[in-house]
Amino acid sequence: MDIDFLSLALLLLVSFIASFLNAIVGGGGLISLPALLAIGLPPSTAIATNKLANTISNGTSMLTFLRAGKVDFKKIGKILPFIFLGSLLGAYTVHLVSPAILKPLMLVMLVLVTAYTIWKKDWGQQPQQRVLHTAKKIAYMGAFAAIGFYDGFFGPGTGSFFIFLLLMMGHDFLQAAGNAKAFNFTSNLAALMMFLYLGEVNFLYGFSMGFVMIFGAILGSKFALKGGTKMMRVIFIMMTCILIVKNAWDYFSH
Repeated sequence: MDIDFLSLALLLLVSFIASFLNAIVGGGGLISLPALLAIGLPPSTAIATNKLANTISNGTSMLTFLRAGKVDFKKIGKILPFIFLGSLLGAYTVHLVSPAILKPLMLVMLVLVTAYTIWKKDWGQQPQQRVLHTAKKIAYMGAFAAIGFYDGFFGPGTGSFFIFLLLMMGHDFLQAAGNAKAFNFTSNLAALMMFLYLGEVNFLYGFSMGFVMIFGAILGSKFALKGGTKMMRVIFIMMTCILIVKNAWDYFSH
């Protein structure tokens, strides 16, 4: 395969920025996936390659948050299998159906998530103990599985959706960001396994991006931990707004 070294260099720079932002509030796929499409990879290969890079990136972020005590596997352990299975199914669906069909739904969801976060000014500043009854637990499990499916099927914005659900469950922004990294790593790993089985991954780009993303993920995670919940809320709102503008432009300009 012919390699354009300038394109590869730009891709690696974009990957660093994407992993830095993704480690803080999610949304890195907004940057990294279009970059892979821009260098000429088919959509399914671009999504698969992005999953390899993001598995490395989110694994690094998860370990950084874990060391800081912001990942609670006792609380989230039962959710992980639902996310894993959802993502596995989503990744399998990619080669059957175009992922573009989810863009309008993603746009609506991002608007609702952002509007709610702006409206609830003190939301996510302090952890809250909330008792979840059986019906709510089932609803949350279904929602996490659906986001897992979305991540395997398409991906951009997944971290933001995970954080939003965790805030709804009573986590503060830092706890939500840490636990969301475990969710992201799980869904990325499941999707990657399926894409490897289907032979869709470009290893040259995927491992190159993943290596650079390690450093972006470490710096981004430490930045988030140092900044605290108030800064996390501001960056979360900014990132979801950017996601809305970018995806609205992509959707309505075609």
